[in-house]
Amino acid sequence: MLTNRDILKIAMTQSAEDIGCRAEDFLADSSVVVDLNIGPNAKQYYKDPIGCNFISYGSNVVAGVTEETADIVKEYISKFEFYHLFETPNMHWLNERLAPKGLAVCFMAEYYLPDINRLINLPCPYELRVLEKGEYEDLYLPEWANALCEDRKHLDVLGVGAYDGSKLIGLAGCSADAPEMWQIGVDVLPEYRRKGVASAITSKLALEILERGKVPFYCTAWSNIRSVRNAVRSSLIPAWAEMTVKPADTVKSMNS
Repeated sequence: MLTNRDILKIAMTQSAEDIGCRAEDFLADSSVVVDLNIGPNAKQYYKDPIGCNFISYGSNVVAGVTEETADIVKEYISKFEFYHLFETPNMHWLNERLAPKGLAVCFMAEYYLPDINRLINLPCPYELRVLEKGEYEDLYLPEWANALCEDRKHLDVLGVGAYDGSKLIGLAGCSADAPEMWQIGVDVLPEYRRKGVASAITSKLALEILERGKVPFYCTAWSNIRSVRNAVRSSLIPAWAEMTVKPADTVKSMNS
């Protein structure tokens, strides 16, 4: 079984592949800027064009930059403590300087990894079933849009469903977003929430992923308190944060 140290090392190695740095850069005493290079084994959802990407595991920030963003990012990092780089009002400073280049801050998220010392199967008042490939192809429906991804069906590899009789009332699914790391997404029908379903299916899926020799990870906006609470109850703890700059047109299209 993997240890917490093993899991963190795998995550850092993957993040290094995602932006083109070294895994040890995330442990440095000061922030690091590298030329952005999305590696061949980067997480599947990392796609160009990216203006820059900031990643922090809590010791510093490592930023992958392009030629047009390098000077801006270096100045930004020099102006503020690394943990304030992801916050307003400082982020407005960055956006103002990115705007003339047609870029803007786009994605911000916090990522979680399992605490092996606390992760267990949690109780659930409903039947839980492990769903292997071929058993969830008819579940690509709006109510399960977080657990399964319609646009990347080929990456969905495993699920855990909660059933009230024959009715599916909660679903946790995972996608093989990286060679060694599978990302968990969770949905529970509104009338079945606050009953321990989400944490039960999340923790069980995390254990199932580990049994298959992969590392489960979980992502949420830090403002999504319901999702954060589910992570905490499921023994998934904050591991790293990311902020990604994309073309302003991309941001605009998401808001249209």
